[in-house]
Amino acid sequence: MMKRNKAVITWLLAGCVLVFIMVVVGGITRLTNSGLSMTDWHLVTDTFPPMSEEKWNEAFEEYKKFPEYQKINIHNDFTLDDYKFIYFWEWFHRFIGRVIGIVFIIPFVYFLIRKKLDKPTIRKCFILLGMGALQGFFGWFMVKSGLVDNPDVSHFRLALHLTFAFLTFAYTLWVALDLVYPERRKPVYALRKIARIALIILIAQIIYGGFVAGLNAGLIHNTWPMMSEGQFMHDSIFIEKPALGLALTEGQSGVQFVHRTMAYFVVGIIVFLYIRSKKIKITVQQQNGLNALVVLVLLQFLLGVLTLIYRVPLWLGLAHQVMAFFLLTAMTYTLHRLSK
Repeated sequence: MMKRNKAVITWLLAGCVLVFIMVVVGGITRLTNSGLSMTDWHLVTDTFPPMSEEKWNEAFEEYKKFPEYQKINIHNDFTLDDYKFIYFWEWFHRFIGRVIGIVFIIPFVYFLIRKKLDKPTIRKCFILLGMGALQGFFGWFMVKSGLVDNPDVSHFRLALHLTFAFLTFAYTLWVALDLVYPERRKPVYALRKIARIALIILIAQIIYGGFVAGLNAGLIHNTWPMMSEGQFMHDSIFIEKPALGLALTEGQSGVQFVHRTMAYFVVGIIVFLYIRSKKIKITVQQQNGLNALVVLVLLQFLLGVLTLIYRVPLWLGLAHQVMAFFLLTAMTYTLHRLSK
């Protein structure tokens, strides 16, 4: 079965790799403040960047009409060369999205014609197709929020775009794993329940990671284990918004507090899952998944602390996002092996 589906599995895993690359480039785009450099979206004409100095100047003049330039970069001696730098990262991010669409659709049609896909896999692939299209919409929906009055994108839309990319990756990997491991075994119910809860908490933490990025909340309270002035829950949380609920979802201090506190829960439940597994007989695959989970969650926790202490340098912010991807990969694999 594995041999017969090898081409399909390779195709799906290639999609996982491309989504991973796209998220990494998206992280660079965000950390270099490049996301608002392209002020419009065209499926065909934006495929390649401006090919002449005249076209570059036209794009730059168009960019000058929008809040990011008018309220921020106009004061920073922002030149055409600076614009070319930020344009590249946003263009590259969108270009990879187009590549993903081509890499998915063309082989999908080929596999359909050649009858390489069974009905359950076809249904899952149509879901993936819909998720890909929706992700493209979420990307433009996010960018559009920074082109009106506020020279920054909505942190809610940023988190939506980021989290949905993670979910698309996880579902693609799950579909591939269904083909890699076609046999059906009795689930490890006790561990599967814990792993499902762990996945939900991890996704919530990823959402709050998007909030932190969107609000630049990693640039304040750069101390650990306590927030500024040795406070576990800093006083600023209660004064930056009129209600606590708003502070914990829209305030810089509140969002950072939730993200840094939830990290303990992510580590705790994964360690608990690992310890609980020692009392149950499990397969080598399941144990390998759990081992990877523990190692990766501890590394991610360390990266999170360092990213905060050093005020989000580009390489650390990117490493923190990449490790979140690896952690979700291990979580998806482990949950799959505990479920089927």
